[in-house]
Parts: sequence; C-alpha cells; structure tokens
Amino acid sequence: MNPDDRKALKDRLLNQARAIDSARHAQATPIDRAVSTSEHYPLTETLVTTTDFHSLEGYRRIAMMRTLGDSLGITSPFFRCHQRRAGATSRLGDQDVINFANYDYLGLAGDRRVLDATHQAIEYYGTSVSASRIVAGERPFHGALERELAHCYQSDDALAFVSGHATNVSTIAMLVGTRDLIIHDSLIHNSVVVGASVSGATRMSFPHNDAQALDRLLFDHRDRFERVLVVIEGHYSMDGDTPDLARFVEVKRRHHCWLMVDEAHSLGVLGATGLGLHQHCRVAPGDVDIWMGTLSKSLASCGGYIAGCQALVDTLRYLAPGFLYSVGLAPQLAAPARRALQVLQEEPWRTTRLTQNARRLLDGIQALGLNTGSSEGHAIVPLILGSSARAAKLSHALLAAGINVQPILHPAVPERSARLRFFVSCEHQPDQIDQTLSALERLTNTD
Repeated sequence: MNPDDRKALKDRLLNQARAIDSARHAQATPIDRAVSTSEHYPLTETLVTTTDFHSLEGYRRIAMMRTLGDSLGITSPFFRCHQRRAGATSRLGDQDVINFANYDYLGLAGDRRVLDATHQAIEYYGTSVSASRIVAGERPFHGALERELAHCYQSDDALAFVSGHATNVSTIAMLVGTRDLIIHDSLIHNSVVVGASVSGATRMSFPHNDAQALDRLLFDHRDRFERVLVVIEGHYSMDGDTPDLARFVEVKRRHHCWLMVDEAHSLGVLGATGLGLHQHCRVAPGDVDIWMGTLSKSLASCGGYIAGCQALVDTLRYLAPGFLYSVGLAPQLAAPARRALQVLQEEPWRTTRLTQNARRLLDGIQALGLNTGSSEGHAIVPLILGSSARAAKLSHALLAAGINVQPILHPAVPERSARLRFFVSCEHQPDQIDQTLSALERLTNTD
C-alpha cells in the first residue's frame, strides 16, 4: 500500500468514526423515552463496516503482502514450521536447511548442560510457579538467576520478567509519567515505544547512534521536564551496529538523565567474554542506570530482566505491573537461562567464534558488492536490497537452495531499506557460510 493509499484509508476510517459520533449525538434521547435500535443507529451500513475486522488497516497490510506473494509466485516466508531444534541448521517440512533465522547466538538452546538443568528443574519444581511471585512466593531458582545477572553488570540486584517485550513496557511505564520525557534512538525496539506510550510521558527520538544530536535535544528541552529517560540499544537488531556508550554516558551526566540500555542482542555477543556493551566499549557498568536484557537469545530461554541499583529493582519488584500482576518465571525458563549464563562465562570461545563467523559472512557479502548498511559483523548482518519484492524473491530462492533467511519488508522498514537479515550463530561452520555466499553470488547476479 503506497502512502497515498494509506492516507486515503485513514481518512476514510476517520470520517466514518466522525459520522458515527455525530449520529449518536444527533440521536441523543432522554433515558425514559423508548427508542428503537434503528433510531439510535441510522448508519447501520457504516457500523457494519467499522466493526468488520477486514476493515482494519493492519489486516489490509497483511492482505497486501499476501497479494504481493501471489503475484510473485512465492510462498509466505513467515511462520515457517521447523520440524526439529532450529540452530545453525534446521528442517523445514522435508527439507534440511542452513538456518540464519534465529537468535540462538551461542548455540546453547540444545546444549546438554542446559537441557539437563531444565529437566532437573521440572522434576523438582514442576512446570509452573502458578501465580505471581508476590502471591505464590519465591523459588530458589529465581534469586539464583537474578544474582548471577546482577553479577554480570556489577549491580546491586536484578529482576527477571516472563517477557522481554513486557520488561521494557512495564519498566518504562513504572519509572516515568506525564511530567517526564523519554528520548530514544530512532531505531529503538517497539517495546520501548509502547512503554513510552503507556507511561504518558512526552516522547522524542534522535537520529540513530547520534549522541551529539541527543545532546542538542536535551539542551533545548531538558528544563521542561522533571525526569528524563534516555534509551538506547546495545546491538541494533535491524542493522547490526552498536552505539558509542561512553559518549552517551557523558551526555546523560551533563543533562542529569537516566540512561537505559537494551541488551537483548548484545549479551553473549559483544565483549571479549560476551558480557555485553559495557565490556565491548570498556565502560564501567555502573555508569549506566538501567540495564535491560532478554533471556531468549544468548541465554536460550524466554523472558527479560532489569539490572541496576537496589532502589530501582525494589521499586519494580513491588510496583511494576508486568512483574507484580504476572506469573513468576517458570522452572523450565529460569534454570536454562541460569545455566546458559554460566556456560557463556565459562566458554568465551563461543563469543569469539560467533564474531569470526559474522565477520566471514559480512566480508563475503561486501566482496560481492552488496549493501550491508552499517553492520559491524558481530552477529547480525543485513543485506539491504531496496525493494520488498526483491527481498521476498531472494528469500524464496535461497530457501530453494537450502538456506533459510527471513526478509524484512515494508512497512516494517521503509521500502528503500527492505532487506534480508542474517542471524549468525557460533555453531555455523565456515563451509556453510561459504555455501551461502556462493548462493548469494549466483542468485543476485540473475536477480
């Protein structure tokens, strides 16, 4: 759907909503007067249209993508069903593939030690803690995981949530409100944007990784707000690049702000031993006020966490809705995350090999004269094609060649930024990467 069509659709829906509202006001009647349904709702046809889920703009976008796929003669690249564990390789239907479509960066989701820890936790504690931790109580594995996460950041404490997305939403909504400002990188994850919306705080963004632009915005606007929260990511999942953490620490100090770093894609990926952005940038972890991360990438589980000072963690533990009103982390989620965190620190070669693999893929794609944007070759390598149709077709052709990589299409990104996105694992072998590069060379020369 082009911009003109999207605007026309929005205008049409808005006009329909206004017509309904006007009709309701026009038909307003004292409560003691009997009025038929038709008198209250004269625009029955319009009402049917606005209550039909097919009229939702989101659904129309989905339909548009399906139509695009049909016109190109390709099957949907989304929701493909894996028939076994999806690591560096997987099985889709009856086809074995080299897999670049998962976040198991350190290959720990199938590690025997992680699996054993999971089995033992289930045998002893069952499959659920059944309620929120404030109601149902703690289990030893909750505190053990949180202490080890806190140790990674040299922080007072940490708190584990059942969802990474909800971690950001709930934390941000808890910490700031209508008198405050949230200012974030323009490429920040959706969970931060949703958290800002829920909080009621004013929201601004600055150009990607531009600490100088952030400094200017704060110079112009800081004095209008009580508290200011600056949010960046440690490793950006669309582009595979990183921020200069020291610069952002300097800016947040100058303007007396909180700095929050989302480490979803950087723990286990960045730094000599995989401890994340602070190790990669050689910045003391205490210089960042709020460390956020997920358990679902390098830690081979599911959930999220916050690490920081005791006052921060206590506030979230007792008051953050996404923690307080949600079931506690299940045994089969906490135990593997903790064991994976231990293996991460015991075996830094996994991070080293991951970087080597990513650099091999990045350098190879660039040698083909293809656009990898600002990727630094840590674990995420985009291949920017500039066309949703081209990205979808190349993904389809690669799958036929035994390589699974997902396209990122408009409107998830601007049309000029449509791409394939390769997620690399330490388990990928050099010959698998070379095979992928050979397929890319052949397919892009005939695309």
